[in-house]
Amino acid sequence: MASPLTLYDNYTRSLREFEPLVPSAEVGLYTCGPTVYDYQHIGNYRTFLFEDLLKRVLEWNGYRVRHVMNVTDVGHLTSDADDGEDKMEKGARRTGKSAWEIAELYTGAFVDDMKALRIENPTILCRATDHIPEQIAFIADIEKNGYTYRTSDGIYFDTTKQDDYGYLARLDKSGLEAGKRVDVGEKRHPTDFALWKFSPPGEKRQMEWDSPWGRGFPGWHIECSAMAQKYLGDFFDIHCGGEDHIPVHHTNEIAQTEARVGTRLANFWMHGYFLLANDAKMAKSAGGFLRIASLVERGYDPLAYRYLCLTAHYRTQLNFTWDALDAAATGLDRMRNGFFALAHDASAQPNADATERFTSFVNDDLNVPRALAVAWETLRGDLPSAVKRATLARFDDVFGLGLAEWKPKVEDVPADVRALADERAAARKSKNWKESDRLRAELHAMGWEMEDRPDGYALKRR
Repeated sequence: MASPLTLYDNYTRSLREFEPLVPSAEVGLYTCGPTVYDYQHIGNYRTFLFEDLLKRVLEWNGYRVRHVMNVTDVGHLTSDADDGEDKMEKGARRTGKSAWEIAELYTGAFVDDMKALRIENPTILCRATDHIPEQIAFIADIEKNGYTYRTSDGIYFDTTKQDDYGYLARLDKSGLEAGKRVDVGEKRHPTDFALWKFSPPGEKRQMEWDSPWGRGFPGWHIECSAMAQKYLGDFFDIHCGGEDHIPVHHTNEIAQTEARVGTRLANFWMHGYFLLANDAKMAKSAGGFLRIASLVERGYDPLAYRYLCLTAHYRTQLNFTWDALDAAATGLDRMRNGFFALAHDASAQPNADATERFTSFVNDDLNVPRALAVAWETLRGDLPSAVKRATLARFDDVFGLGLAEWKPKVEDVPADVRALADERAAARKSKNWKESDRLRAELHAMGWEMEDRPDGYALKRR
């Protein structure tokens, strides 16, 4: 009997069996995408890889997924407290390019990195700047329903109007009020947040629009509520992001949507935990952050990083070290070579027992480390070679490592080495083991390893 898919919902703080809200329809999945004022670092990609894994597991269970991901290209201020400079304007000043140019540059880099990591494309990749009218309409409805107030710098959401504000993060609102020591400006309460920010007087911004309240730009949180509702409806299946989104961004998304249509936006709220570097959160603000390109420059395959992320559960923090990445690269190399050596038979079917065990783990809140162990047991076990290959190829629909597409690098093998290897293969075929061992040792002395395979042999430098 197939194991039901169980996922951890941060809204209820519990494991829940997943069932689509509309059984015959696509599963609605919204994932918070990049803020494109800079390149994304590998910590960001740990979250995107978790979301890709979730999508693949949903597909493993037979669901069609309508995946919407946003691109934040306006409105994300340098502080979550609605002050500081817009990150896009700051990025433009840093690079000497326009805000529109850096949005295009860093969005393109993000798409390229996703391809390198074999992250499946979303059904819809939507930019905040392409949906300003939807955000204005959303704010207008919130205002009409009595949840807003105006200050000299913008239109704000009054969080005291909702008794359950902050439930996702289990915020202690009374404690925040009693203990506030920071200047909240004209905000009435520490948790209130901007829906629309006015352009500073006498200052021309690169990204600004007319609105019923004055010329300006949307707050960061409103874009996700507006675009999620546009493409997935008032209440959809799953909303994802990083763990840092829980106390502010996702809390405010829920507040906005409740104020407009009375739902908490998504049935499941799921969050990936941080990638740590030297036990500290990896962040752009810390400087010297690692990009996917940084790994490539050091000679790593980007999929070694994907493999590393598969070795830890998404709800546990993962400490990044070069030793850990080296171990992941070795594991990936062994799995690739082991898979490549297996016999290919198009009629072979995945092993039912191994597939059932694999499913039980991936359906247990995406327990991929245990599923990865099943893959290794399958590779090293005594199943027929072609069955192993068919089974592992099926598992790779979840892993996303591209095992079936990988081929070893073709070595430039000197003619004398190739001739010796042919002699050794012939000796082995005639079961002349003594001569076979002698020739292997001779190859070894020349700096080459010979790997026997069902379809012949492979040579690689020692």
